Amino acid sequence: MKLDVNEALRYLGVRGEPDPELSAQVARTAEELTNLLTPRYTYQVFDLAPAPGGIRLAGTETVLPGTTAARMLGSCRQAALLACTLGARFDQMLLAAQARDMARAVVLDACGGAWVEAGCDEAEHEIAARFPGQYLTDRFSPGYGDLPLSLQSGLCALLDTPRRLGLYVTESDMLHPVKSVTALVGIADAPQPARVRGCGACTLRETCAYRKGGQRCAR
Repeated sequence: MKLDVNEALRYLGVRGEPDPELSAQVARTAEELTNLLTPRYTYQVFDLAPAPGGIRLAGTETVLPGTTAARMLGSCRQAALLACTLGARFDQMLLAAQARDMARAVVLDACGGAWVEAGCDEAEHEIAARFPGQYLTDRFSPGYGDLPLSLQSGLCALLDTPRRLGLYVTESDMLHPVKSVTALVGIADAPQPARVRGCGACTLRETCAYRKGGQRCAR
C-alpha cells in the first residue's frame, strides 16, 4: 500500500507541474504519515435481493434505495460493504497542525485523504482476490447520487465499525474520525463499465480546493 503523492497534490488543487517546494513538502508529509499510521479497514460480502424501493443486503434489514444503487448493482448478485479509517490519531495530528500552522494542516489533510483512499484500494484488491473470474464495479458511498447519507449508521452497524475500527456516525450522519469512508462495491460475472465520475462520488467533495474555486479535477 502506498500513499500517492500525486493524488495528494491533486486534492490540494494542483494542476500541471507542481511547485518544487510544495512537492517536497507534500512528500515529507506523506512519508511522515505513512510511518505513523496505516489505514485500517473491514468489509463483508452480502448477497443481493430485490426489495420494494431498492436492493436489500440479504440477511439484513438494510435496503439500498433509489436509482443509484439500482444502476451500480443491477448486474450484480453480490456486493461488498467496506469501511476504512485513519483513526483518531490522524484527527489529533490535524487539530494540532490547525492550531500551529494552517499551511501544514492543509497539506496534512490532503495527504490524509489520499491515504484513506489507498486503504480503500487495498480492501478492493483483497476482495477481488477472493473472487477470481469475477468483476468489481466502481465503489460508491452514501451521499453519491440518490444514495442517502442516512444509511451510514446502519452500514456501520452491519460492519460493527465502533468495535472493529473505532469508527462512529454522528447525529448528522457524518463519519468520525474525519478521514473515514464507507463504500459499496458490486461483484458481477461480467466486466463492469466505469460509472462513478464527478464530484458527487468523491469523499473529499466537501473540502475540495477545485470545487471551492469553481473548478473540477480530471475525475
